[in-house]
Amino acid sequence: MTRRPNSSLMGSPSLVGAVTVLVTFVAVFLAYNANNGLPFAPTLDVKVRAENSAALTKGSEVREGGIRIGFVLSIRSVRLPSGRAGAEMNVKLDGSAAGDLPVDTGFTIRPRSPLGLKYLEMVRGSSGEAARDGHVFGEDATTIPVQIDDFARTFDGETRSGVRRNIQGFGNALAGRGYSVNRTLEVLPRFFGRAAPVARNLSDPRTRLGRLFRELGDTARTIAPVAATQADLFTRTAITFEAISSDTGALKETISRSHPAFQAGIDSFPVQRPFLTDSAALARETQPVARELRPTLPVINDAIETGIPVTRRSVRFYGDLKPTLVSLRELSRDPGTGIALRGLTANATTLQPQLRFLGPYQTVCNYWNYFWTYLGEHVSQQAPFGYAQRAAIKSTGQQSNNPSSMGSVEPANGEGYQPASSRRGAPVHLHGQPYQRAIGPGGEADCENGQRGYLRRLARFSDPKYNVVGDPEIPGLQGPTYTGRGRVPAGQSFVDRPETGAQLEK
Repeated sequence: MTRRPNSSLMGSPSLVGAVTVLVTFVAVFLAYNANNGLPFAPTLDVKVRAENSAALTKGSEVREGGIRIGFVLSIRSVRLPSGRAGAEMNVKLDGSAAGDLPVDTGFTIRPRSPLGLKYLEMVRGSSGEAARDGHVFGEDATTIPVQIDDFARTFDGETRSGVRRNIQGFGNALAGRGYSVNRTLEVLPRFFGRAAPVARNLSDPRTRLGRLFRELGDTARTIAPVAATQADLFTRTAITFEAISSDTGALKETISRSHPAFQAGIDSFPVQRPFLTDSAALARETQPVARELRPTLPVINDAIETGIPVTRRSVRFYGDLKPTLVSLRELSRDPGTGIALRGLTANATTLQPQLRFLGPYQTVCNYWNYFWTYLGEHVSQQAPFGYAQRAAIKSTGQQSNNPSSMGSVEPANGEGYQPASSRRGAPVHLHGQPYQRAIGPGGEADCENGQRGYLRRLARFSDPKYNVVGDPEIPGLQGPTYTGRGRVPAGQSFVDRPETGAQLEK
């Protein structure tokens, strides 16, 4: 009996190979055209116009609320209604995500990364009219913020080099000077407290600050004839100081021994006041004698003749000095001068409580120095054209609402963790502690930021299922950081809460 040949699909190797090649071709075709949209998926094609594309390219993403809902299909140049040239972006949106897109929807071109990548952010409008395929959103619906490269291009190469040297110099100036910064923050509240009455006195009309500048102008006019003599005096004084500074040992010895002399003067000046009072009375009594000296003026004619050429040369100087003195006079008469001084007083009054609250973050926790230490290391990766930021991808295990994913609907709570991804990290829980404290009510160190380890649970007014941290005040005092202090330095005023306004002097 003869058997019929097997006519199934698996019985023909040629047919199996042809089907495999066809499936592979279709898969490659779909993968290659994924950026242009998958076939048979509903889409909404619209056009978005802007003054320029701001480095957007074909294939750039379109996002709404951080979620990708489309991409830029193409970009071309068009003439805008204003007559200027602009850019028209053909945008393909996912139909299910776009839905009924209002016609007053706005778009913003935003940076996707510091490397220059951009994306188009969509902010849905509120109009009841929905956009159809081919709808054109005008340039007034597109916003282009100031770009980082545009800001950097405002400076020429020499200026950029100078800014880079300044930043490097500022970093070196602060390096190793933590004590000086701490000391400055410690004494600033007392300084502003004493500067406030000084500013009030200067702004008071009874102070007659304008008269001071007028008298300074009179003084300048008086000493102008002896300008050459004064120049010679300063020259000889410079020679004297140069000779003094050449022997540093003798200079140090003089300074060290001057303190007792100054102290003796401080002690003796109050005792000398009666003598000075009598001297003033004697000067008033000798005024008639001075009037009798007028006949002796011919004796000093030689000095006057010497001063005449000096006075002639001073005319040009007076002409150059006059605008300056006039400006000083107008400044003293300007009502805005008093307003500025009163504003300075208000500024000092406002800044003092801020420093009392912010001071412990540096004097106790040393956060300012920590910031610059890590910032210097963060921007220290050598690149072909300078230095670049150090960056690393944060890897975490797979779980629900993973911090590295987009579109999470709940805080990271370790739920849905897959043990197979344990090599990438343990389950993650949210530790979002905002506005960490620096000190307790009594000035004790409570540096909550910078401590090692996390609490298991500290979340008020939330579902008990969450094992997350969301409270700015951890119970108890956490103590100082590694380089911090145990409490606020003695003599420094402080407050532990900005809203209390209490003034605690410790």
